[in-house]
Amino acid sequence: MKKNQLGQSDLYVTEIGLGCMTLGTDEDKATRIIHEALDRGVNFFDTADLYDYGQNEEIVGKALQGKRDQVILATKVGNRWNENKDGWHWDPSKAYIKEAVKESLRRLRTDYIDLYQLHGGTIDDPIDETIEAFEELKEEGWIRYYGISSIRPNVIREYVKRSNIVSVMSQYSILDRRPEEETLSLLHQNGISLIARGPVAKGLLSERVFDNGAADYLDYSAEEVQELVEKLKGLTDSNRSITQTALRYTLAHPAVATAIPGASRPEQLIHNVQAGDVAGLTKDEIEKIRSWSKANHYQQHR
Repeated sequence: MKKNQLGQSDLYVTEIGLGCMTLGTDEDKATRIIHEALDRGVNFFDTADLYDYGQNEEIVGKALQGKRDQVILATKVGNRWNENKDGWHWDPSKAYIKEAVKESLRRLRTDYIDLYQLHGGTIDDPIDETIEAFEELKEEGWIRYYGISSIRPNVIREYVKRSNIVSVMSQYSILDRRPEEETLSLLHQNGISLIARGPVAKGLLSERVFDNGAADYLDYSAEEVQELVEKLKGLTDSNRSITQTALRYTLAHPAVATAIPGASRPEQLIHNVQAGDVAGLTKDEIEKIRSWSKANHYQQHR
């Protein structure tokens, strides 16, 4: 599978990665999906300490034992579970980040993290302190690079200006084109990559809509989603499904290094990964998709 450089780092990630959040807590099933991804050439795996109270990191770490040198491993920090695990609160402090990384390393069964990401963030955070924590973790060898996971334009701009992030993870799909408004061009100009999460919009950009029906999504009604998917079906040919068209759309922008759809079944994983084998969208196809879909806008966090 094609690999792209992640920002200005020396990390080269497969253009289709695996978002591990949807793996679930059945260890055997999750391990099969992870191993299938490896067998299919996927090298980028993204998790977070928040997922399943840390169990997701444990499952990913165990499944990747003996294969660590084959993968680019990413996780996230900042959401701190309450003591009784009935909720979490936001903690971007230097002290917490430097404490939490040790627990992630333990759960992931590794002595370093390739990409450590701030799992959110607001403009009111102690941003310089947060950046200092990541920089120290780099110097100490616990992480190789760092990035942020955010859809907030004001936060993204601050980290672009003030830090050495190599990536920003944001929701991006045909149904959520908000990054096109300003984020993608900003990142591209600064040599920072976008990691596209939610590229198939919770499965709405797939053939399953014809069996299960559509749902509302952002500023789309269910009827509008259905209509768009019908048009995308007409655009595809025998060599590319709606899902694969959706994935190729997110990868069409040069700022996007990888798309990370989730998978809860091996068959779903295989279908997603096969998007790496099909041709990219033509300029005409991209223009058609943009004319059919909405150029969504970020209304908040300006």
